[in-house]
Amino acid sequence: MINGHTELIAHIGFPTHSFRAPMIYNPYFEQAGVNAVVVPMGCKAEDYPAFLRSVSCLENFCGALITMPHKVTTVDLLDEATPTVRVAGSCNAVKRDANGKLVGDMFDGEGFVRGVQRKGFDPRGKRALVVGSGGVGSAIAASLARAGARALGLCDVNAASAQALAGRLRQHYTALELSTGSSDPAGYDLVVNATPMGMNPGDPLPMDVSRIAASSFVGEVVMKSEMTAFLAAAKARGCTVQVGSDMLFEQIPAYLEFFGLPTTTPDTLRSVARLSY
Repeated sequence: MINGHTELIAHIGFPTHSFRAPMIYNPYFEQAGVNAVVVPMGCKAEDYPAFLRSVSCLENFCGALITMPHKVTTVDLLDEATPTVRVAGSCNAVKRDANGKLVGDMFDGEGFVRGVQRKGFDPRGKRALVVGSGGVGSAIAASLARAGARALGLCDVNAASAQALAGRLRQHYTALELSTGSSDPAGYDLVVNATPMGMNPGDPLPMDVSRIAASSFVGEVVMKSEMTAFLAAAKARGCTVQVGSDMLFEQIPAYLEFFGLPTTTPDTLRSVARLSY
């Protein structure tokens, strides 16, 4: 029930037809009695800076979920950004603080890390390989660094992208061991596919799975299918795995905390979600 007290969470991106968030947040708000609503707002790139400033002026603006193609643009529109935003070079959550300033954070990586932690893997002191240095890979690398990882291997088809990510990480995490250029997973405790490989049938695997130790934890960001060919191959080697959709459900409690709304568990969110496409 929307009324004059309803808080607005703008879900801003373009196009909007693939948005999942309204089908997860809104059933949860209804079940928990939270007077808030997530509304998809289709905004093209050329209109976005002015629109973000305008919508954030609303008195019942609780915050905004930012998705493609605006995550990178958002960084320069913020008054304050977390180190995770600065390292990732992108932002997917915005709110207005008590002084009217726009504050941003990035939760893609936080969702990934919370997921592996809930499954019993602690990144502290561990070695992790992140293949893919785009928006989501950069966010995961930033969150692993914040969680205390000892070493990160970064690899991308665009070598300059991985090197730039390593440079940003060095600015904020001086003790972190960093290497770039190799997708060889041998010797890593955590291995992450942060590339789009696996979205389409017949895609090549992002790395040589035979080089992954059975004791390694293996994660995926592709959500098109729960068990991608990469995860299936890793699981066959005996690895513990995390599916791509876990990152989505695990980050929502972090978003709710950021917006100052009652939080919940990923399991509750999965149980009430009304996903349809």
